[in-house]
Amino acid sequence: MSTAVPSGDAPVRVLLVDDHAVMRAGFRMILEADPGIVVVGEAATGSDAVRSAAEVRPDVICMDVQMPDMDGIEATRRLTADPSVSASVVIVTTFDRDDYLFQALAAGASGFLLKNAGPEELVAAVRVAAAGDALLAPAVTRRVIERFAGQGADPAPAAGARGSVASGSVAPAASAATASAPEPVPVDLTEREAEVLRLLAQALSNAEIAQRLVIGEATVKTHVSNVLQKLGARDRVAAVVYAHRHGLA
Repeated sequence: MSTAVPSGDAPVRVLLVDDHAVMRAGFRMILEADPGIVVVGEAATGSDAVRSAAEVRPDVICMDVQMPDMDGIEATRRLTADPSVSASVVIVTTFDRDDYLFQALAAGASGFLLKNAGPEELVAAVRVAAAGDALLAPAVTRRVIERFAGQGADPAPAAGARGSVASGSVAPAASAATASAPEPVPVDLTEREAEVLRLLAQALSNAEIAQRLVIGEATVKTHVSNVLQKLGARDRVAAVVYAHRHGLA
């Protein structure tokens, strides 16, 4: 799935998915207080989200997990598997549960945010996702690493290799017994790309990496894109786990 990056001064287009109308109204009010964000649609179920995404073409989808008809994990899996959908998905849930976190990442979500986050955090999450970055706090990144790096499991399988998650349920995370063996570290990473990978493994943003390396943020984005392509990693989270599994962090 390609990542949505709004061009120029175009506002970030957001689709809100939550089965509670009051919650959607609150999110809309918070997001549209930012002149650079516009809510282009709402959906109350995962099925509605899949249909609405094709109609309104959002840049970012704020997705609840527990919903009737189709849960947010399954909806995310379907959306990220659809090459015609370029939206990034940010899971916004009440439940700080590891199974939700890991399954959301495996389904292709670009971020994970709790509903008790402050308004500024919701706005920042939408902007980060729209810019093509993954939104994971350092604490969450550590949980992913601890869970998967030691087991050799991959929290973000490549497209076409994802397991199906039944509608209305959250499947258990992959066990160590079924995990695939780590791949060799690519030899074609340049010295700069390896450096960027190490900084990604510290959960640094593109802006922080740019500041650390004293280079432009656009250059960092190019390096990150090259790193992901060479690693065969779908997103930054997979690259972080890869780096830790191979002693690059």
